[in-house]
Amino acid sequence: MLTELAIDLRKSVVTAAALLALVAGMYPLSARALDAEAGTLVQSGNGAAGMLPALLESRLAASMRGAEDATLLFYRQRGFRPAWTRQEQLYGLAEAVGGLRDHGLEPSDFALDTLRGEALQDFAEVPVERQVARELLFTDTLVRLIQQLRHGRLDPRGLYADWNFSRPARAVEQAARLGQVLEAQSLLAAVQAQAPDTALYRQLQVALKQYRLTAMLSAWPRVAEGPTLRPGMRDARVAAVRARLVAEGASALESTGDAQRERASHYDETLVEAVKRFQQRAGLASDGIVGRQTVDALNISPAQRLAQIRVNLERLRWVAHDMRGDHLMVDLTGYQADLVVGGQLAWSSRVIVGKPTRDTPALLDSVQHLVLNPKWVVPPTILREDVIPGVLRNPEYLASHRMRVVDRSGQAVDPQQIDWAGARQRGFPYMIVQNSGADGSLGVIKFTLANPYSIYLHDTNARSLFRRDSRALSSGCVRVEKSHELAVLLLDDAQRWSPEALDLELATGKTRTLPVAREIPVLLHYATAGLDADGRFQFRPDIYARDAAVLGALDGLPR
Repeated sequence: MLTELAIDLRKSVVTAAALLALVAGMYPLSARALDAEAGTLVQSGNGAAGMLPALLESRLAASMRGAEDATLLFYRQRGFRPAWTRQEQLYGLAEAVGGLRDHGLEPSDFALDTLRGEALQDFAEVPVERQVARELLFTDTLVRLIQQLRHGRLDPRGLYADWNFSRPARAVEQAARLGQVLEAQSLLAAVQAQAPDTALYRQLQVALKQYRLTAMLSAWPRVAEGPTLRPGMRDARVAAVRARLVAEGASALESTGDAQRERASHYDETLVEAVKRFQQRAGLASDGIVGRQTVDALNISPAQRLAQIRVNLERLRWVAHDMRGDHLMVDLTGYQADLVVGGQLAWSSRVIVGKPTRDTPALLDSVQHLVLNPKWVVPPTILREDVIPGVLRNPEYLASHRMRVVDRSGQAVDPQQIDWAGARQRGFPYMIVQNSGADGSLGVIKFTLANPYSIYLHDTNARSLFRRDSRALSSGCVRVEKSHELAVLLLDDAQRWSPEALDLELATGKTRTLPVAREIPVLLHYATAGLDADGRFQFRPDIYARDAAVLGALDGLPR
């Protein structure tokens, strides 16, 4: 009997007592009322005695849970005393599961009908064996619920081989959090507080409700392709643009009668302003010009926007833990970098990120050191796809880019002695180095990161590119417009490294490596929804076409 129940009697005297009761034929036992403070059971109205802690321990032992199971650790920490001792706790959990749709998550992942049914049952009317099953059902549900709200429904490591953001909490931390949630006055409020506490997450939730309702009502009118529409033009497609914006809620455009017929084909100022507002929400240049990108955005359906919101709520749950405390956020689709120190925005800058064919990966990293007046060793991808083809087209390519060829020991190699055509097939045994200087590809400051992909932040010699609205233009690294300001903040030494002192050092032209005094996590984060510079919600183009994989995984999970 002992072997069959897999019970170690040395662990618990309570377990032994329960086993003797079972052997004596006293099972099944009737309901008991739990003294929550002492963790013991008192006799219920029908006079039967039982020991829920012992039965819980037995059930957990028989279930063969791993040593890192959060539910098992939770009950061990509390001596296997039951935790669900108040009816309002049961109601709260069922309500929290039902509210998952507000987070873009699925209540159908959980046995919601069963939870609701069990929550309605009075403790005194439930047989003890069912109390044990209910106890574990609700605790296991709470574990999974907290996991989804804090860290997401998916494991991003299953989607991205290079994913290195912080892992979910260890089982011992999950067990401790379970206790905190269950001790809260309102379990529902405590569960809801597990979701990311950021302005973007809250605005995504608002947008989720809006687009869910819109998607239920009707499809939006489509705008046909055609010539670019500019303010003041007349075109038959103007009516479709107006109808599309009205369908999404642009009430200022609604009109009837002769005035509407007169304006039907005229791209007037009122409609131009409405298009500009739409372009801002769609993450496009707000110029009022209806070109191909704007038409494509207008033809995105409510259901597609709804899916995009769900994807970005999930993404934010993946990284929310790493956004706590001081951090440098590089918003890859917003082309923006923000340094947050002490909960406040300390610095902000436009950035340039990798082009779609050479995308910048999503990474958690940190600045290791700064390099002033850096030399540039051309990485393999750029060597293979840019430099070698450039030399084959133009023998003066290296000289015009201030590049030289060196061997592995740093000795110069005559480029005329190299078989450039054969290098593409047989490999290139040398390195291409660009000397330091403000006109070099890295500019005058490089922020070295720790990743193994040769991805880093740096200044640039092509500063005019920062004026573009779409800035996916680099070969993977992140170019920073206000690199001098960021360097001063990371050096964090007002006596030695004032802005003026940094400029003087850069003016020497000497390459110098400096340690950072302020070590701050760097988040290279990819999302297709965000906040603009004024804190307004906006969608962004999926420049690296990453949404489909996340959405497919969300929709493909078994339920």
